[in-house]
Amino acid sequence: MNRRARFAVLLAGLLAPLLSAAAASRPNVVVLLADDAGWGDYGRNGNTMVRTPNIDSIATGGVVLDRFFVCSVCAPTRAEFLTGRYHPRGGVRGVSTGQERLDLGERTIAEAFKAAGYATAAFGKWHNGSQWPYHPRARGFDEYLGHTSGHWGEYFDAPLEDSHGRMVRTKGYIVDVCTERALDFIDRHPKDPFFLYVPFTTPHSPWAVPEEYWRRFKDRPLAQTATLPDQEDPNQTRCALAMIENQDWNVGRILQKLQQHRLTENTIVFFFSDNGPNSWRWNGGMKGRKGSTDEGGIRSPGFLRWPARLPAGHVVKEIAGAIDLLPTLTSLAGIPRVGDKPLDGRDLSPLLLKSGTAWPERWIFSAWNQNVSVRTQTHRLDAQGQLYDMVADPGQKSPINTREPALAARLASAVEAWRQDVFSGAGPTPRAKGKAKGEAKADGRRAGGAVDPRPIPVGYREFPITMLPARDGEPRGGVRRSSNAPNSSYFVNWTSREDSMVWLLDVHTAGRYAVSIDYTCRVPDAGSTIELSFQDRRVTGKVAPGWDPPLYTNQDTLPRPAGESQMKEFRTLSIGEVELPRGLGPLTLRAIEIPGQSVMDVRRVTLTLLP
Repeated sequence: MNRRARFAVLLAGLLAPLLSAAAASRPNVVVLLADDAGWGDYGRNGNTMVRTPNIDSIATGGVVLDRFFVCSVCAPTRAEFLTGRYHPRGGVRGVSTGQERLDLGERTIAEAFKAAGYATAAFGKWHNGSQWPYHPRARGFDEYLGHTSGHWGEYFDAPLEDSHGRMVRTKGYIVDVCTERALDFIDRHPKDPFFLYVPFTTPHSPWAVPEEYWRRFKDRPLAQTATLPDQEDPNQTRCALAMIENQDWNVGRILQKLQQHRLTENTIVFFFSDNGPNSWRWNGGMKGRKGSTDEGGIRSPGFLRWPARLPAGHVVKEIAGAIDLLPTLTSLAGIPRVGDKPLDGRDLSPLLLKSGTAWPERWIFSAWNQNVSVRTQTHRLDAQGQLYDMVADPGQKSPINTREPALAARLASAVEAWRQDVFSGAGPTPRAKGKAKGEAKADGRRAGGAVDPRPIPVGYREFPITMLPARDGEPRGGVRRSSNAPNSSYFVNWTSREDSMVWLLDVHTAGRYAVSIDYTCRVPDAGSTIELSFQDRRVTGKVAPGWDPPLYTNQDTLPRPAGESQMKEFRTLSIGEVELPRGLGPLTLRAIEIPGQSVMDVRRVTLTLLP
């Protein structure tokens, strides 16, 4: 070994303890996200009907963001958390059929922590793109288990996607299962800095909760009622609160695991929800619920704990939002963010640490379905242009436009400027325009909205499995989705050779692909010949054997809401291999021969790039 090599070894030995100490001093970060829980669903915020001691402990042991705002629905909030930018900037303009995908040019909070040497993982609902490189494994997460779509139709023993893109049948209640994976992740990284994201699936419908939790609520009188009490379904409220108590138990398990490994002191824990409540139930008298840009649709709990640095019991009164999480958490952890796009969010550290730093005035904008509202520290201009004093009138009952016309005009002008700024760059990527626009026809609008014109990427060696679910395809002819909520639907009513289903693909790697289809088929109808084609390549196969399982009828606590599919056990049919060229085009599945009354129901087509 020469002198230079010996010096390098010596230097590495001297630096190793210092680097190890620096890594140990960096805080772990755990982000817990509820799905469709309202601000008013937690004891800390005044709900007397539910017990949430573990979630509440994050608030009492840390900092409460008193006016914390997210988006009206799921995917936009997740995009804003991940990027620190308003969701339209990243191409997120829906919750299904591909419109939930976060543009590939956006850089995420997970990428920042991963680049800083953190172990990273996400377990639960993703909802910002399914196929690589939209997949969470491509957006900064080392590990993943969950469902990438917006909502999932199976809460017990659910099939979930693992880190390698494979569907695996799990055992137990979906929130418990994903929490178990989070606990295992902590067990494997007690000495490594880690960034752990646990986006829970509840209390999003379907209304399904373990029996032990439902027994606590099924006969309980409601001591608090919704802002619009005549709109409230008492059993839905009871089930939502039962789901919240299960969620709280799982949060407690994570907090206990941190304590077990003596990580509590130096772990940042943040808890919030992705939008307002998904049913009319008590929410502090605020106007609106999920889907609304009024206060009740977008105000979320915001609880942050870091015993090593943050003061316990501190309440931040300044308005804040999901867009602030990336700059705040990276700042607290002392790591640089990645990417060079300007952020819309602010670093909240001065407010959290009570540093006394001057805090400039700010406005936070909320948009959904062409509706935009804007919140100042004291006022809200709603999507109809009505101005409310949120200090004197937090329920938005009496507009004050005539009393404060100058402020109303100023905020209306700001909304229009924001629209021009934020929406001007949103839209399909350049490659997806033109041909893609011609392929993405209105067929998809019949069930859950038009399919996004951006093509689905296929063919990455680092992630060879590409799943093409029904929600991302277009039903043509008589084919339709099993429900108006596409996310957990499947294609049905395939009865004619004129019927087909189409996915617009962008094949990045030419090569051989194994083709499989998750299907069901009435036993007497087995035997149809089907063809899958892309450009001038095609593969054919037989639909056999017949496989006609019953719909699940024992999973739901309450009847499934209209528009949500009843699920069933799908079987995998392998139809061979096909050589796909590189390029853009429609992948079409159709039938050549139909000996029975129908072909099959299709949940997904899976393409696997072979070595």
